[in-house]
Amino acid sequence: MPMNRIQFQPGMSLSQFLELYGAEEQCKAALEQTRWPNGFRWPRCGEQEHGLVYGRRHRRYQCRSCRRQTTVTAGTIMEAT
Repeated sequence: MPMNRIQFQPGMSLSQFLELYGAEEQCKAALEQTRWPNGFRWPRCGEQEHGLVYGRRHRRYQCRSCRRQTTVTAGTIMEAT
């Protein structure tokens, strides 16, 4: 049977992965840091001031200038998750 290249690719171990991303809050924090390394900035108006709106599923960011809302997963491959 041929070797599964995905399973044996170099990178972090399962224990390292779970240490970094084992809880949902850790995943959200890592995604926010990756998406907005200098803090949230609305792409349309460039405003940095925002409020947080807590919904049933996701925390949403609302721009204080244009009042639009977005989530950390909007526009990413994880948008519908």
